[in-house]
Amino acid sequence: MSHLGLTYAEDDYDINRYKELEQISFELMNLVTDVQLEALSVYFNDKKEYITPKVDIRAIIFNEQKEILLIKEKSDGRWAPPGGWADIGCSPTEVAVKEALEETGFIVEPVKLLAVMDKRCHGHPPHLDYTYKIFIQCQITGGEYRQAFDILDIGFFGRDAIPPLSLDRILPTQIDLMFDFLNDPNKVAIVD
Repeated sequence: MSHLGLTYAEDDYDINRYKELEQISFELMNLVTDVQLEALSVYFNDKKEYITPKVDIRAIIFNEQKEILLIKEKSDGRWAPPGGWADIGCSPTEVAVKEALEETGFIVEPVKLLAVMDKRCHGHPPHLDYTYKIFIQCQITGGEYRQAFDILDIGFFGRDAIPPLSLDRILPTQIDLMFDFLNDPNKVAIVD
């Protein structure tokens, strides 16, 4: 509210009130995320338009043994399906294909939209960006594993052998949901 108020307010009284609200918001965000106040003020003051959610797209890939493909992220040493932020000029399926290739070396083809989730509704750790998560089932059509600069390892894992997950990217309940889609091809996409 403070950001939108400062973007559109014209009255000095309103501007001062929105600045106070902004400072209170920064202090609350600092308590929840441990991001320093200075970084928060730069992060939000840099945006001059209506703030919208970011979109995180994940390629869900299973092998013939019904194991899910996960990558070990260099940033936190934990595992997640290949994926990342949506790119301007690319459709969600194009992003899933691109991220799978960049992070694993595998060429994939999108098969089915599995889920569109509001990150806030599913118990992910607090984060500055409001995020929608899109999970797209893909199948490998070619390529071979190659090391990426920001990925420590990749592997296929059975439902009962999932390694420590990068909880900012995916939760155990979401991994279980992906396996539910594998076991029930007629399952309807989940949309928050």
